[in-house]
Amino acid sequence: MYVKAEPTTDVNRNTEWFTYPGVWTTYMLIVFMSWLLVLSIFGCSPGMAWTIVHFCHFAVTYHFFHWKKGTPFADDQGIYNGLTWWEQIENGKQLTRNRKFLTVVPVVLYLIASHTTDYQNPMLFFNTLAVFVLVVAKFPNMHKVRIFGINADH
Repeated sequence: MYVKAEPTTDVNRNTEWFTYPGVWTTYMLIVFMSWLLVLSIFGCSPGMAWTIVHFCHFAVTYHFFHWKKGTPFADDQGIYNGLTWWEQIENGKQLTRNRKFLTVVPVVLYLIASHTTDYQNPMLFFNTLAVFVLVVAKFPNMHKVRIFGINADH
């Protein structure tokens, strides 16, 4: 469960936190605790709770990782203003361990949500659409790509 931590070479305060030891474990615990919270608050089936967590995970990570640009810190003097968090992480280096982890998480959530809802429509369709969008956004070929100019710098 532990990952051998390597000293970070990332000087971007917006992304360096993801290189800290224990971040993966904390991320998984947040997802699981979110499922328990949804399950207890809404009183729905476990499959519906996983689907809700999957959709919430999709919405939050797509917005903060793949849509929102720049950093909240002024000391970077705007050098990251045209880049999303995903494009900033590990200075844009592709196929790193962290990027692979962040790609696997939505796939595993998709598999759990789909399996626990017995692969029934319409949940299967929506779960598939969400994982497709998130995984395609993480492809190395999509680095700095703005489809149809949406979210492009003007």
